[in-house]
Amino acid sequence: MTSPHGEDSRYVRQMRFPAVGESGQAKLLASSVAIVGVGALGCVVANHLTRAGVGKLTLIDRDIVDRSNLQRQMLYDEADAASGAPKAIAAAARLKAINGDIAIEARVADLNAYNAETLLGGADLIVDGTDNFGVRYLINEFSAKINVPWIYAGAVGCSGMTFTVLPGRTPCLRCLFPDTPPGGALDTCETAGVLSPIVDTISSVQTMEAIKLLTGRTEALRGTLLRIDLWDNQWQSIDVSNASNESCPVCAKREFNMLEGDEPAGAATVSLCGRNTVQVSPSRPLSLDLQAQQIRLAQTGESELTPFSLRIRLSGGLTFVLFEDGRALVMGSDDPIVARRIYAELMGE
Repeated sequence: MTSPHGEDSRYVRQMRFPAVGESGQAKLLASSVAIVGVGALGCVVANHLTRAGVGKLTLIDRDIVDRSNLQRQMLYDEADAASGAPKAIAAAARLKAINGDIAIEARVADLNAYNAETLLGGADLIVDGTDNFGVRYLINEFSAKINVPWIYAGAVGCSGMTFTVLPGRTPCLRCLFPDTPPGGALDTCETAGVLSPIVDTISSVQTMEAIKLLTGRTEALRGTLLRIDLWDNQWQSIDVSNASNESCPVCAKREFNMLEGDEPAGAATVSLCGRNTVQVSPSRPLSLDLQAQQIRLAQTGESELTPFSLRIRLSGGLTFVLFEDGRALVMGSDDPIVARRIYAELMGE
């Protein structure tokens, strides 16, 4: 691994910033970050942290690259979309070409109660690149239970927000948002669209907070809930220092219902933002032999087996993409009922 010292170091300009210096760079090289979701936000964060020299990045994403992602997800290209490459795999390949001195691990998985400890364990920091509150609440519980910080963020249209959660020092996500927003209550990139500059802005703020944390400069952390609207030129910093809830089930009562499987982190079906695609998850994670599944499902349609998924073209313009953990994407429909029916017909659940 490249030393942070020396005139030829790739990090020399970064180390010349006094608040980082050689000691801060050494801390970055010794740190580990888990990025949950390598879509629009996650791509920017992963790109910056790779170039900054974070010692280990774990990229966690359940999805594959689609052509509609290319407008804002900077680590992917047309070849990734054409092949339906898993985002975690495609992102890791691109990042390894940028910085071969750090460890980058790709995990094609849907974060849930059964794999959270495996996927997130050992991370010094968790960064939110997801697009749904269920998974964020799961991350929040893990953060509180293990005492690891995480950085929440979301962006839609031309606005977004972010907040850095420090267990025991700041409110947690449940303090700020006690209940999961009901379906239809919030805009999504499907209903309101999304412009890439807001993604870059919000995720760059996330990354800067990450660098402050990992270099030990916590006194420089923002400490507020930041909301930015680039279209209307509004930057709003909301003081939430007194928002910690003494009755919060997570950080106060330490009830981890999602992590313990008592409360689902998300529905069995999830419509993917702007994709005309529904993800269907089994009731429990599986470990499938995709080659055996290709043989079993041979009569259902033309199939293509990759190292990471089995893609089957069904009648009616639908495509069924199956992963080793039993998750599937039903592409060509945004109807959860249709997706569940197809999954039940093909997988027996």
